[in-house]
Amino acid sequence: MLNDNVGKLLLRLTVALLMLFHGWNKLNGGIEWLPGLLQSNGLPGFIAPLIYVGEVIAPLFIIAGAYTRIAALIVVINMLFAIGLVHMGDVFALTGTGAWAIESQMFYVLNAVVIMLIGPGKYAAMPASKWN
Repeated sequence: MLNDNVGKLLLRLTVALLMLFHGWNKLNGGIEWLPGLLQSNGLPGFIAPLIYVGEVIAPLFIIAGAYTRIAALIVVINMLFAIGLVHMGDVFALTGTGAWAIESQMFYVLNAVVIMLIGPGKYAAMPASKWN
């Protein structure tokens, strides 16, 4: 159905384009701060560049509709790391306006899960398969 496929495309573009802003910020501003944060949490600092996979490469695949389910899983993992490393103190907090303090992070997690479940739709570079 046309509406379903347009909806899937709109969801893919929304999640991926908004995530690309985060990736663009890291590309321009650098990630020198990240290895120390990882190490202070018991993780190896050398995995820091993987943030580019989660915030640049995976969103580009989601936009294209190529390996969409895998790319969406990468976004989920990326955001769970972001929540765990930076936002754990906000999980049970509200902002001054009453919003959940991690609502934008959960937006990415939950909508990427939806993309994983429903696939890319008709308007994708690759036909639907278990990976796409």
